[in-house]
Amino acid sequence: MKTELLPVPLSALEHYAYCPRQAGLILLEEGYEDDANTVRGTLLHQRVHEPDEETRPGIRTLRALPVWHQQLGLNGVCDVVEILADDTVIPVEHKSGAYHPGGPADVQLVAQAMCLEERFKTTISTGYIYSAADRRRHPVPIDAEARARVIDVATAVRAVLHQTTLPAAAADKRCRGCSMNALCMPRLLADQRRYQRALSERFTPLSESDWDD
Repeated sequence: MKTELLPVPLSALEHYAYCPRQAGLILLEEGYEDDANTVRGTLLHQRVHEPDEETRPGIRTLRALPVWHQQLGLNGVCDVVEILADDTVIPVEHKSGAYHPGGPADVQLVAQAMCLEERFKTTISTGYIYSAADRRRHPVPIDAEARARVIDVATAVRAVLHQTTLPAAAADKRCRGCSMNALCMPRLLADQRRYQRALSERFTPLSESDWDD
């Protein structure tokens, strides 16, 4: 009997690719904190997150399209999907910040493309990340290496979902730009002696005399 894979949200792939602990905080503890960047991203996505369809000569545009990949156990929503007159399918992921080639956003986009291939019974060779920072579309190749990366990250996310403990804190330059810095406490957790001292000070065992009181 085939075991059904634990579903992995497409958004979790980007979170994990950026920082495994960030993904763990969101998936295991349902923790999330907004900052200026995340609020800006939410405002940017207001339009593309409303299900809609627009048809112009030679192109049909779908917004907030639900997608899934049964075999890989992936599911989520595509910001924008363009279908050209020749049936070419193009996913376009919108991001508020600057685009970094090969970064975490690429993983999410490629995963979207793989889901769209299953839904539309097609092959997708290129997708785009739209960066609001420079108002440009950046092409992302949907090649064998990118597909393998999606599978590897999905496997890693699924391992986090099966755990009861969070991944270790990164405590590097990524933390400065992370909205979840306060929840994560990377500097404290990276210094285990400091962490154990803070933990003992916060949770001091009661003595027998304390119980008597």
